[in-house]
Amino acid sequence: MGCIYRRGTMYWIKYYRNGKPFAESSRSDKKVVAERLLKKREGDIASGKMPGIVYDRVKFDDLAEDFLLDYRNNQKKSLDRAKLSLDHLNERFKGLKVPTITTTCIQEYIEKRIEEGALNATINRELSALKRILNLGARQTPPKVERVPYIPMLKEKNIRRGFFEHGDFIAVRNALPEYLKGFATFAYKTGWRKSEIINLRWEQVDLHNGIVRIEAGDTKNDDARTVYLDTELRKIFTRQRGIMKEKQKILPYVFPNMLCTGKIKDFRKGWMSACEKAKIGTRLFHDLRRTAVRNMVRAGVPERVVMMISGHKTRSVFDRYNIVSDSDLQLAIKKQEVYLNSQKTSESQTEDFKEALNSSN
Repeated sequence: MGCIYRRGTMYWIKYYRNGKPFAESSRSDKKVVAERLLKKREGDIASGKMPGIVYDRVKFDDLAEDFLLDYRNNQKKSLDRAKLSLDHLNERFKGLKVPTITTTCIQEYIEKRIEEGALNATINRELSALKRILNLGARQTPPKVERVPYIPMLKEKNIRRGFFEHGDFIAVRNALPEYLKGFATFAYKTGWRKSEIINLRWEQVDLHNGIVRIEAGDTKNDDARTVYLDTELRKIFTRQRGIMKEKQKILPYVFPNMLCTGKIKDFRKGWMSACEKAKIGTRLFHDLRRTAVRNMVRAGVPERVVMMISGHKTRSVFDRYNIVSDSDLQLAIKKQEVYLNSQKTSESQTEDFKEALNSSN
């Protein structure tokens, strides 16, 4: 059982958990306050909870390390992005005791990041990391976090909506370095992510049957995926294999870098230069993914099949990629006009038939 004693003018309490003593100030010179605190601590211990003084000693740094450990143990592909978010969070919360991380404190962090020019989507990724950090602490046995504060999220206004019309893509592809032309064409037709194409290996390609497969675990959503090569892509893959033979180099990657020494790394400079030469303004390589989704849907491919090819797992994300362009809106009006004109023609023919019938009578 615990006890109450005085130190100076303040009452302190002492209690035990698993044989280990804990001493804690009641922060009051009234004994009744200390008695209530002692009962609360003993009640928490009896129900399997950690005493409050333990929560008070946990720092953000301890939880941050557990957060990274969880990413490493689960081999999450977004570890680098998690580290980047954590770097920003450390600027505000490093060294702080967890109970001091309140909603007000978090809102101050949001305000500071907005002042620094961070986009809402970027801030939301950081807030999601913070929520994950605190939730992991609360789920541990014994828990390190007693209560996770409310974490407000921002409305994202910077959702990308870019895509390529076919003529724009051809112009950019013609301006790209030779080693990127087939790479970009594959992205334009399949909607695969940049990292998936960069890491595409010959062992995943059945050129005889025109099949390319990406195994479960190699994709962002951990789902296996298969695509069939059309005539143009078959020629591109055949040419890629021919390049290897010409240079007498054996590389595992279908699309190697310009020197054919390894896989493609950073090609932003070549990409931006090609966009400039094509005179189409600034475009992202990721816009090819949106374009592929849009083109397949417009071509009449069932949306479920499109999702299986592009690797979209959820409907909400897929809908953000299935973009309606101005030309789509114009086409809708033209289709409506044709339909209405056909209705007028049908009505006119009906009236002519009635007049002819009346005349015969």
